[in-house]
Amino acid sequence: MAEEKAGRPVPKPSTYVDTQAFWDGAKQGKLVLQYCKDTGQFQHYPRPVSIFTGSRNLEWREVSGKGTVYACTVIRVPGPGLDGRLPLSVATVELDEGVRILGNVLGSDPDKVAIGQRVEVTWDHLSNDVQYPAFKLV
Repeated sequence: MAEEKAGRPVPKPSTYVDTQAFWDGAKQGKLVLQYCKDTGQFQHYPRPVSIFTGSRNLEWREVSGKGTVYACTVIRVPGPGLDGRLPLSVATVELDEGVRILGNVLGSDPDKVAIGQRVEVTWDHLSNDVQYPAFKLV
């Protein structure tokens, strides 16, 4: 019997928190994050309450997808879903809206990605119908 290769892992929407708006935005090529209406601040990762006030007065809003590399590393060790993708640059990006998000940096030599570089959102296709935010250097 042939051994089946593991594909790219696809996150399950709304496992612990309602994240449908995030996935709907991603399908349209829009980066959508939670926004606290009481403080006027974005938060990421999604939570059931505001990290600023503890209230449930949250909504989903589109962000620019532009930001600065806050931290970065290069994955060189094979793992699930990484076939043909190594070396792979991964960065924590501080978006212009003030929130940090983790994502792959695509389309550049991973060893050239550095703290302080400007990036913008692009999309990493996890499957035929699911894409996830990634970044590219600008």
